[in-house]
Amino acid sequence: MTIRALPLPPTDAETDAWTAVLTAAQAVDLPQAPPPARTEVAGRLRVTPARGRAALWAADGGAGVAAGVAALLLFTDEANAHTAYLDVLAVRPDARRRGLGRALWERVRAELLAQGRSSVMTLVDLGGPGERFARSLGFQNVLPMAWYEQDVTRQPQAAAGATSPATAEIAPGYALRAWHGLVPDDWAGPLATAHGAMEDAPTGDIDEKTETWTPDKLHAAHRLILDRGGEITTVAAVTATGEVAAYTELVLPDPAGPRALQYDTVVAPAHRGNGLGRAVKLHMLEQARRRYPALRRIATTVADENTPMRAVNESLGYRLDRPAAYYQLSL
Repeated sequence: MTIRALPLPPTDAETDAWTAVLTAAQAVDLPQAPPPARTEVAGRLRVTPARGRAALWAADGGAGVAAGVAALLLFTDEANAHTAYLDVLAVRPDARRRGLGRALWERVRAELLAQGRSSVMTLVDLGGPGERFARSLGFQNVLPMAWYEQDVTRQPQAAAGATSPATAEIAPGYALRAWHGLVPDDWAGPLATAHGAMEDAPTGDIDEKTETWTPDKLHAAHRLILDRGGEITTVAAVTATGEVAAYTELVLPDPAGPRALQYDTVVAPAHRGNGLGRAVKLHMLEQARRRYPALRRIATTVADENTPMRAVNESLGYRLDRPAAYYQLSL
């Protein structure tokens, strides 16, 4: 077998081959999920986060057809220069059990050691070949979580047993704001401050250090989504004094596709207990229905120990899709 490093950015042909591997693997491993959109795959391959450096590999399965792929993100921010994130390691089903996955991993591991990394993390769906492979390499589960999905075509109910759909109502003293794309400069600072409330979110034994959010880092994170061909909407509950008390983010990696991802949902500690998490999510749902008529499902991950957020999501119609976890390996 031949494993080669891909150029950055990869060519259109290499992007198509990468997409084909992911599509074939997902059809067997996650048949209930929609196939990966080329827009999303190409964006992730061609635009690397500002805080990292990408390394890509493809394994030749014969006749010039890619049989496996791997993508590694090496963090470049000072706080996380010791670690990395394994974004992809996938092998086509018809090429498995030939040592191809192990060979790709050895190339990844060699790069990690060459760059002086002491750990690497990856997100794994539990109960399938990915978890078995990770465990065989010595990875350990450091943060149990699950994927949850919401059917956008169904209206959340106002309360248990209610017959009328819920609407976004905000507690006295707050107002709802929605921004599509980059958050306006005058709100970037307050939103960056609100991001800091994520520091008390469950992180298990993850080795990656939480970065301090600034307006520039916030805009860079949102610009990355846009540069990759996606779209982002932020909904916030704000105070009369200009504070962001709560917010949520919705990302469409492929704006024309049927599926979106719910990113962060945060309520600042001083404002908890006012129903703001539910309010911003409901307002986001209203925004999404109007803006994206093709949207059918919103997916999100929640740590198992984050009981409050799981309760909010359940009240909005989110249902368990599949268990997952962050797995980590010390090198």
